[in-house]
Amino acid sequence: MIAQKHPMNNISVNVAAKVGTSLHRYSHSPLCIVKRNIESFCNQVALERGETPFTIVDDLSPIVTTKQCFDDLRVPPDHVSRSSSDTYYLSDTLLLRAHTSAHQCSLMASGETSFLCSGDVYRRDEVDASHYPVFHQMEGVRLYPDSAFPPDMPVDERKAVIAADLKDILSRLAVHLFGDVEVRWANDYFPFTEPSYELEVKFNDTWLEVLGCGVIHDDVIHNAGLPAGQLGYAFGLGLERLAMVLFGIPDIRLFWSQDPRYLDQFQEGNITKFVPYSKYPMCYKDVSFWLPEDYHVNDLHEVVRAQAGDLVEKVEMFDEFTHPKTGRSSQAWRITYRHMDRSLTNEEVDLIQVNIREELTTQLKVELR
Repeated sequence: MIAQKHPMNNISVNVAAKVGTSLHRYSHSPLCIVKRNIESFCNQVALERGETPFTIVDDLSPIVTTKQCFDDLRVPPDHVSRSSSDTYYLSDTLLLRAHTSAHQCSLMASGETSFLCSGDVYRRDEVDASHYPVFHQMEGVRLYPDSAFPPDMPVDERKAVIAADLKDILSRLAVHLFGDVEVRWANDYFPFTEPSYELEVKFNDTWLEVLGCGVIHDDVIHNAGLPAGQLGYAFGLGLERLAMVLFGIPDIRLFWSQDPRYLDQFQEGNITKFVPYSKYPMCYKDVSFWLPEDYHVNDLHEVVRAQAGDLVEKVEMFDEFTHPKTGRSSQAWRITYRHMDRSLTNEEVDLIQVNIREELTTQLKVELR
């Protein structure tokens, strides 16, 4: 289905090959270790509070509809996340989920009142050590029964109670994961929650964004087919972001490594610091070009990823120029290549670079300099 022919299908072979891998379910993967740690903590808190345990959902198909991924969650029709430069489409109505929130309404509509939904998500993004077209998220949702509040409590006060509960639980989760750390909350905006918050922790003297959350928006409740007045919270977090910090993993590509020197370092249920092994030499190639009218930087990164796959370490612009007479703009980019498990040869890098230059001219209509 991923390979179906449709004018909007923009899924590269490299990305398609990752669909169905489900790293979050590999018991020895740092992603699964973090996932199960959070699941265990959340259900322990639910037990302490006398609440319904969270249903664990981690095997849903990553192929969803635009309605599930955007419309149900109040994402505006003109929002940048809907563009083909940001999202992987199979057709005009089907796509690879950009977040696990895409399952929020369907799970609530099916009768689930508390769940933790994890899975692989897909976004077209820049190339560097912390960004990858496939990553993993967890979505947490709990709906509150009317009996959780005094009968005459106003809706705004009920939402305030839920927000306070949410902050308390997630603050405790941060301490559970990171140790005795300082946490802080900031108001934020997400179209599917109101009010919305962002949680940060101070870890190794640096403030880290950990997750976003909030009280589920009334419109999302309606879109799930639930009765007006139903209230609850939702939160979402990135498993890679947490695992890279907790395990000390320096490059997001390592999660996909099959090298025993990486795989053998992790044991189910244990958070241990990653020990780097020999880092192979990098090499870089430059490319510069005049920009066409219809140009998006994510498309450049996608072309590079499609040709180089996991051999590319980062792509960074080192020069930008606008011609004073013609007004035309040009950019110069440096592509850094490094294999995680072996040395690269000049010949294979040169061949990839030639293919990238050709694809930039044919796909993006740039004029090479």
